[in-house]
Amino acid sequence: MGFFYNRNIHPYQEYRRREDALKTYAEQVDLEVIYQDGYDIETFLQNVAFREKDRCSYCYHDRLKTAATIATHGKFDYFTSTLLQSKFQEHDMVRSIGESLGKSYGVPFLYRDFREGWKEGIETSKSLNMYRQQYCGCIYSEKERYFKSRDESR
Repeated sequence: MGFFYNRNIHPYQEYRRREDALKTYAEQVDLEVIYQDGYDIETFLQNVAFREKDRCSYCYHDRLKTAATIATHGKFDYFTSTLLQSKFQEHDMVRSIGESLGKSYGVPFLYRDFREGWKEGIETSKSLNMYRQQYCGCIYSEKERYFKSRDESR
């Protein structure tokens, strides 16, 4: 069972590209997916404004809490996150938040370092002609990915 929940993604077109890529993949492999209702970037921005340096911990907590809630209501054995596949995410923080929420919600967080298959995952996604994201998704990471100051661009 998959779960698509990404209210941090900016711009909306990027959100749609990622959702559409998952829908296509899910159909190909017969994966059942729960999709979030709506696009609520305002809540993400309200919660990280003036706390931009802590935005990842807020984002991890929000995403994992929502996944834990779904797992509890769906009576799942575990919950985990695709964040654990990325070499760019803070695994210790994801693990700590996930395990804490797992205890609170009564469904264990499955931690596994999925980065071992990172290169293989890239090759697989390319062979399937999947859309590949170029930044984590939030407006701040989009800026970090694409904006170069005059000093950096020299």
